[in-house]
Amino acid sequence: MTVVRTRFAPSPTGYLHLGGARTALYSWAFARHFGGTFILRIEDTDLERSTPEAVQAIIDGMAWLGLHHDEGPFYQMQRMDRYRAVIKQMLDAGTAYLCYSSPEEVEAMRERMRAAGEKPRYDGTWRPEPGKVLPALPADRTPVVRFKNPLDGEVSWDDVVKGTITIANKEMDDLVIARPDGTPTYNFCVAVDDWDMQITHVLRGDDHVNNTPRQINILTAIGAPLPKYGHLPMILGADGEKLSKRHGAVSVMDYPAQGYLPEAMLNYLARLGWSHGDDEIFTMAQFCQWFDLNNLTKSPAQFNPEKLNWINNQYIKLADNERLASLARPRMLAEGAEFNHNPPLALVLGLMKERANTVNELADAAMLFYRSPQPDAALLAQHLTEAVKPALAQFAERLETVEWHKPALAAMIKEVLAAHGLKMPQLAMPLRLILVGQLQTPAIDAVLELFDRDAVLARIRKYL
Repeated sequence: MTVVRTRFAPSPTGYLHLGGARTALYSWAFARHFGGTFILRIEDTDLERSTPEAVQAIIDGMAWLGLHHDEGPFYQMQRMDRYRAVIKQMLDAGTAYLCYSSPEEVEAMRERMRAAGEKPRYDGTWRPEPGKVLPALPADRTPVVRFKNPLDGEVSWDDVVKGTITIANKEMDDLVIARPDGTPTYNFCVAVDDWDMQITHVLRGDDHVNNTPRQINILTAIGAPLPKYGHLPMILGADGEKLSKRHGAVSVMDYPAQGYLPEAMLNYLARLGWSHGDDEIFTMAQFCQWFDLNNLTKSPAQFNPEKLNWINNQYIKLADNERLASLARPRMLAEGAEFNHNPPLALVLGLMKERANTVNELADAAMLFYRSPQPDAALLAQHLTEAVKPALAQFAERLETVEWHKPALAAMIKEVLAAHGLKMPQLAMPLRLILVGQLQTPAIDAVLELFDRDAVLARIRKYL
């Protein structure tokens, strides 16, 4: 089998969106499945819209996801000499020609065709044909270069996602492949790049379907082999509309800021258009092992934030607590967290991560351990009653000598409750208010174990 070579080729005109990230993931996984090569190519010939910031956003997004390329990044603007050389070869071979029609003349051609009920296109005024006399060369006009597209026949390919697609050549006009300033255009650059980089499989969004026959014709004209193409259906919002800012975060780099883990995002994106039986949670090593092009779906996928949250929760539960602490700490510091003399953050997060959908939720929940407790006076009066204070005093006395781990603390609490004829909530609720300032916490023995003994005693005695 030919060595698999795939590419991800974004245009740096904005952030790396979810659809682009999924395309990159599938291309990366397909190359990994076959031990092939994954290439990153930046298609930056749109000088008006391409920005260095967008390039960096793409690279940052790929790095966060861990989709590391084997070759590149290649930049089309650094390959101008190569494109000009191929254009010259095509002009010499007669597969391209100089066109002196002005933009206004081309638009007038199209208007006439629209008026006649025809598909608007370039009418071939400057297209050389045997026996045809071309107009006189305008003295004051720099030409564009057009590709001499076949007039008859059709372009057909077996799309690995959509099946056989056929488009008649008469549906396409003679594409401009170089502008008056010599800058080559998108479809031409893509074809030359795929040839030079020996791309064997092109996976991309189905908004590129109309570009494919043009690129196939150019590749055929320059004698290049054709890659296999697969066009992925778009990702829709829950409302069935194309993903946009109104659906929430659509830039990949919005998600780390919102507390999502990259492995969760990859797992979620993998399932947006591909499946492996009923498997929901899997590693990227498993995904690369399983991934092929036969299980790609033909219909659009719908983005479901609730499902993403569920998957992220699964990965948070599996995550190393020290790693979670490194992610949560900056957010907590910004919220005024005090880490001195308080429980180790990794231990707190390990206790609380079961129910957190995001690292941000986890950090917010953990804040109760890292700020001075300010219990509501009415709640304190309700729960710290005269009937409870003797039990609390004995509890504090026993705390001075009890072994400081959860089983011993749990046993001691039960003994104090039994001695005073109380139920667990009667002691646990005022303890929660005293220690962290709120009534909702994990089990009280687990909370106590995290705190320093002296800190617990100081807080209790403040209220006795």
